[in-house]
Amino acid sequence: QVHLVESGGGLVQAGGSQRLSCEASGRTFTSFAMGWFRQAPGKEREFVAAISWSGGLTHYADSVKGRFTITTDNVKNTVKNTVYLQMNSLKLEDTAVYYCAVGREVGGNPRAYDFWGQGTQVTVSA
Repeated sequence: QVHLVESGGGLVQAGGSQRLSCEASGRTFTSFAMGWFRQAPGKEREFVAAISWSGGLTHYADSVKGRFTITTDNVKNTVKNTVYLQMNSLKLEDTAVYYCAVGREVGGNPRAYDFWGQGTQVTVSA
């Protein structure tokens, strides 16, 4: 079992910045990627960004490229890892519940992620 604890959500004005964090612990030794997905009211969950466990490979949704940055704080030879999502130039349409996930490949397919966090609300106001 992998445990994911997210933090950093809240209310922010359009054009502002916010950083989300997600700490993974537990049986993470078979994990290869960490990712962020989001779900807005009435919409399906969508991919935001992903990063390899070591941080060497990243992948972004077109809608956030150039505005969001995903990084990781993996401590070598440990099973703990923390992934960050730095969100800049936030738009109203970025409002959603953001979910952290741990999975088997760096990409946007939610089926490749085996463990999910509870989600953290990000609300962008005008």
